[in-house]
Amino acid sequence: MTQKESQASSSSIKQATNEASKQAITASIVQSDTRTDRSFDAIADHFEKKVYGGLKGDIRLAILRRDIFVYCAQMSQMLGRPLRILDVGAGLAQIAIELASQGHRLVINDISANMLEKAQANAESVEKDLDIRWYICPYQELEEKLASNTEKFDLIMCHALLEWLAEPAAVMNFFDRHLSANGALSLCFYNPASFDYRNLIMGNFNLLDNSEYKADNEKSLTPNHPVAKEEVESWLRAHEYQTILASGLRVFHDYAPLKRGGHNDPDAVIRMELRYSQLEPYKWLGRYLHILATRHA
Repeated sequence: MTQKESQASSSSIKQATNEASKQAITASIVQSDTRTDRSFDAIADHFEKKVYGGLKGDIRLAILRRDIFVYCAQMSQMLGRPLRILDVGAGLAQIAIELASQGHRLVINDISANMLEKAQANAESVEKDLDIRWYICPYQELEEKLASNTEKFDLIMCHALLEWLAEPAAVMNFFDRHLSANGALSLCFYNPASFDYRNLIMGNFNLLDNSEYKADNEKSLTPNHPVAKEEVESWLRAHEYQTILASGLRVFHDYAPLKRGGHNDPDAVIRMELRYSQLEPYKWLGRYLHILATRHA
């Protein structure tokens, strides 16, 4: 992206911020029992600090880097070219920006103008010319913005989005249309089993006994409608994907209320999280799960 293109893109994102704010106000008057796709536009700063401001975010990125970067390097070598990659609901887009810095071609999308403004600021700090196109819109509107509705990608990333969609299963049809033959799908999603397990450990039995419990989603980053691993696996089977890798993100860190011994060494925590993230049965305890799946032609 040239400097002029970058400035133009930055201007469009800032202009979209005002429109996104208006949409957020409109969404706030929708009845509380109506499910809609979630945008973090109004709490972008809180999101950045809460999700990536500490060791939790470092663990998350370390595992995703390992899983995705190794795969991309292998595929790029096999194809003899940089990969075409789409990040849907990208948020701060750290992984996508790093992939662009490795020479891959990226399309980065999010419903929130504020989130993508932060992501673009991070991209502009990279001392390389990055091949990135930015689209602020719900993923349902992205199709009409892509080249002739026929653009195909070698990798589609969808991280921490499924649990915030009103109709999460429907996104699989979008993936089918835009994933190239022999392409891969990277799904990272909140693990509802980890919610129960952590609250059991913490002794929050009253919360678990309350079938009507809902997190305060004005500020909370705990989804009220998470999708279970078995549900995601059923979607993948129905759409003829084969899982080639599954990892757990934060398989023990969040369950240790007393930080003692190695828990006081962040590097050691990340090393052990990486080790156990792909081992049975520990990986299924992850607060988030990452599945890499392919669909062969």
